[in-house]
Amino acid sequence: MPPMHISFDNSYARLPERFYARVEPTPVAAPRLVRVNAALARTLGIDPDELAGPEGVAVLAGNHVPRGAAPMALAYAGHQFGHLVPQLGDGRACLLGEVVGRDGLHRDIQLKGSGPTPFSRRGDGRAALGPVLREYLVSEAMAALGVPTTRTLAAVTTGEAVWRETRLPGAVLTRVAASHIRVGTFQYFAARGDIEGVRLLADHAIARHYPAATGSYRAFLDAVVAAQAELVARWLLIGFIHGVMNTDNCSIAGETIDYGPCAFMDAYDPATVFSSIDQAGRYAYGNQGRIALWNLARLAETLLPLLDGGEAAAKEALAAFPRHFQKAYFDGLRRKIGLSVERDGDDSLVQDLLKLMMEHGADFTQTFRRLGDAVAGPAGDAAVRSLFGDGGGFEAWAERWRSRLTREGDGPAAIRAIMRAMNPAFIPRNHLVEAALAAAVEREDFGPFEELHAVLSRPFEDDPARDRYSLPAREEERVLQTFCGT
Repeated sequence: MPPMHISFDNSYARLPERFYARVEPTPVAAPRLVRVNAALARTLGIDPDELAGPEGVAVLAGNHVPRGAAPMALAYAGHQFGHLVPQLGDGRACLLGEVVGRDGLHRDIQLKGSGPTPFSRRGDGRAALGPVLREYLVSEAMAALGVPTTRTLAAVTTGEAVWRETRLPGAVLTRVAASHIRVGTFQYFAARGDIEGVRLLADHAIARHYPAATGSYRAFLDAVVAAQAELVARWLLIGFIHGVMNTDNCSIAGETIDYGPCAFMDAYDPATVFSSIDQAGRYAYGNQGRIALWNLARLAETLLPLLDGGEAAAKEALAAFPRHFQKAYFDGLRRKIGLSVERDGDDSLVQDLLKLMMEHGADFTQTFRRLGDAVAGPAGDAAVRSLFGDGGGFEAWAERWRSRLTREGDGPAAIRAIMRAMNPAFIPRNHLVEAALAAAVEREDFGPFEELHAVLSRPFEDDPARDRYSLPAREEERVLQTFCGT
């Protein structure tokens, strides 16, 4: 049988060796496939049946390095909760290489949980099954929701245990990313005074992600600022909370990366925090835009030696963030209530709805989804009103909203279609994710994981048979904290 074909073109491996450490994944005892993302495999030009076969599973587990790979652990630094750590790096991940997909784009293929590296800092380099399945579910749900994100190609169990607070089954996740270059990657070289390293990294990032910025580091910074502003606005529009927005978790490519203690908000409240390590709420839902700008300022600092105009140019680039962010956020909010053409008073209209939601603990996702069914007239209000307890002022707001809708050019059916394409019926609700992970980890029952994955792959399609997946948690089901998987 011929070896499995993967079309590698490893551009990062052609950078100087101070950018990474050459390391191969550590083999595991008894790899077993949990799931292969067949559609993504085809996009990458990989045969999903081969990937699910014995050789493919050996590659996904780290037991076999495929021909053409250039396995390495990437070097990077990062601000963690505001404090600079000059060296972090891939402590439990191995970049196999870059694949050229059928669309001609380069994408990284990385194994997470593939064993220790020179950056492990005394860690075991392994991953537990629960966090691997969490990243699979949430990253693929984000992709289905239209949010730029890293993807999951596969998950395998290892047949070995890992120890955290207790003994847990081990697993390896195969992550696909536009690249794994982070703000923290630039900080790694800047912290060492390695200006040439910053320059080489910037040139590589420009060539790979922003070729229109070739020859201009300012244009590169402008592009990253705009991409991050758009990304975080999209998070807010679906109620997503990243949980650990450290600079080493901030992708230059503008993708959501590193799904640790991430979570989705049920009742709307900008102060919502789930991450067990975010004691002060630094990365709360409503703080994410501000933190994104803070992270970008750290990127700008590393680029100062390269920027024509120096600090003034950096400040000018960063000053554009609020404009990009507010436009993306409020354009999205207006579409969520069916408004396609911006008019005076629209922003206050949608902000007043958010205030009502916060006052009455209305569910974020259900409010906007049910609002689409109320477009035709007050007869559809009951389902929305029920989310506000005694109504809580919703009727008065709805009257203002319907008056505004009459100024749209489209009729009710078209407006409802816009809203339903913007407002998902299904999100990875925390209690459902936790239940699926518990079944897999505690009972080796992957049925709930598969069922939830199927629902989340079609987030905008109503399915009465799966209506329970659209409901917020009952009081006894509520998840109050989420945890990192390291």
